[in-house]
Amino acid sequence: MATETTNPQSKPQSIAYPAPDSRPHRRDGEKIDPHVIVLFGATGDLAKRKLLPGMAYLVLSKLAPKIRVVGTSLEDLSSDEFRQLTREAVDDFGDHAMTDEQWEGFASRITYVPQGAGPDALAAAVGEAEAELGEDTRRLHYLSVPPKAAKAVITMLKDADLVDRSRVVMEKPFGTDLDSAIELNDFVHETFAEMQIFRIDHFLGKEAAQNILAFRFANGLFEPIWNRNFIDHIQIDIPEKLGLDQRANFYESTGAFKDMVVTHLFQVMAFVVMEPPTALEPRAISEEKNKVFRSMLPINPSQVVRGQYAGYRNEDGVARDSETETFIALEVGIDNWRWAGVPIYLRTGKKMAEGQRIISIAFKEAPRTMFPTGSGVGSQGPDHLTFDLADNSKVSLSFYGKRPGPGMKLEKLSMQFSTQETEYEADVLEAYERLILDAMRGDHTLFTTAEGIESLWDRSTPLLEDPPAVKLYQPGTWGPNAIHQLVAPNAWRLPFERAWREKKNGT
Repeated sequence: MATETTNPQSKPQSIAYPAPDSRPHRRDGEKIDPHVIVLFGATGDLAKRKLLPGMAYLVLSKLAPKIRVVGTSLEDLSSDEFRQLTREAVDDFGDHAMTDEQWEGFASRITYVPQGAGPDALAAAVGEAEAELGEDTRRLHYLSVPPKAAKAVITMLKDADLVDRSRVVMEKPFGTDLDSAIELNDFVHETFAEMQIFRIDHFLGKEAAQNILAFRFANGLFEPIWNRNFIDHIQIDIPEKLGLDQRANFYESTGAFKDMVVTHLFQVMAFVVMEPPTALEPRAISEEKNKVFRSMLPINPSQVVRGQYAGYRNEDGVARDSETETFIALEVGIDNWRWAGVPIYLRTGKKMAEGQRIISIAFKEAPRTMFPTGSGVGSQGPDHLTFDLADNSKVSLSFYGKRPGPGMKLEKLSMQFSTQETEYEADVLEAYERLILDAMRGDHTLFTTAEGIESLWDRSTPLLEDPPAVKLYQPGTWGPNAIHQLVAPNAWRLPFERAWREKKNGT
């Protein structure tokens, strides 16, 4: 059992957390024990779109160990009915087609237990699956359920005696403020040790997010200039074209800040600004991320723009006087030696002009006086290093160069890289596939710690207690007009001044 201690950052009491299990290095080829994956919320949207197709591919690719999947949810289905639902999910949403023979091989690993059947029925199904897998079988409990249902699932696992030899994956958001996060951490720690808990953020499972670490720390070209002396500002911009997608009941009580910023954008930001870890292993990386969160300045509500798209209040399940934000943009400050004074701008929202996942690093501009008037220097903004967090990750470095011909005319040029242009394109794992695999390994590198999530809620308290009023924006735009005052004298990088180069004709 963990013991209580005073949280130095805030008045509420928190837990003295055991450190996640530490491994010398990540070993992608290491042997993984057989696993029974217990999937709660197995008939939900996330399970259909990502989790079930992802598990099918892990089995098909031989990346996963021997596994059995025990699905459970509130729906009263038979195992055959659940297998049919899974087949439809794999066919509709999977990135890898399966032959009938391959499907039968995966289907034979699947069973289903209605949650209403109780903990004894669940324990029996897990026991039967473990008997098929043999000794050394571990359990991975994936909670693809709304946050309010998490406590009931944890209680059920305890009552079913399924805690030993197990790890638990918990979906976001983890709490809704500092007090609720501490309460949830305390509750979960009554059953599971911190090293058993994997708080998932699928953004960190993307190849591009991990490429940030490789790009920064494996190249002597960039790390020496990765600081306030050379970088002017940073933007992390994740607009979405989609609306609520039948999630009004969830979204109305959550909003863009709790749904996206605390759980996704802040986590990506930590990868961008963290100090070099002592090794690419879970404990070292988690500690550097937590240092970032401890160094964050409290969010100033005057540096936040909240928006709501026109028509949101007419959606089914939304209050007619709702003040829930479907858009948010904010400025964040990191008060440490590397980043003091460098503004970090975050933006995300629903029903915006484009769906993008972009990190832009803007470098400080060079003196311009040596260039003649009208040369074009500085006319298209500062030099940028840009990461696209799409599944086929891309990196671009933009800079000024001379236009061929007489005189000194400058224009923006760029060098671009994409995983599509390498021989390893087929090896890209979808984010949930990677994270499920890492959880089975016991690798916390890409997951969030209890200390980290509590620090973020602590820094968010001023905004949660005094949020600015929402401003209306039209669907298909980039948000309320106030976003331009937020970043002035800088400008938002999206929409881009140039298109990404795409792979054509197989070349």
